[in-house]
Amino acid sequence: MLYLIISIFAIAAIVGLVILKNWLTSAKTSRTVVYTHGAFAAIALVLLLVQVLQNPTSHLRTSLTLFVIAAIGGFYMFFRDLKGKFSPIWLAVIHALLAVSGFIILLLTII
Repeated sequence: MLYLIISIFAIAAIVGLVILKNWLTSAKTSRTVVYTHGAFAAIALVLLLVQVLQNPTSHLRTSLTLFVIAAIGGFYMFFRDLKGKFSPIWLAVIHALLAVSGFIILLLTII
């Protein structure tokens, strides 16, 4: 199941890079891309939670914690966007760094 979780998070990360690129270049990002990123990340997060509940190793819990914090930042940016407000760039960077850190720890779990 960890391979599935990693694969889904990887898809979310690729779509997230598209969003970040568009945001940094002030290009318009379609809602489909934003919703796809959120959906894949949410599915992977729920699967990771199930995995942690079944096998609570410290690496999995750390990865889950980082992903949850990243998700909170992602929700905040998403809801600001719905209101037509832009989020600060530092928040997008922190969101990405937390997610990448969680992803690396998840990868290290299977090595």
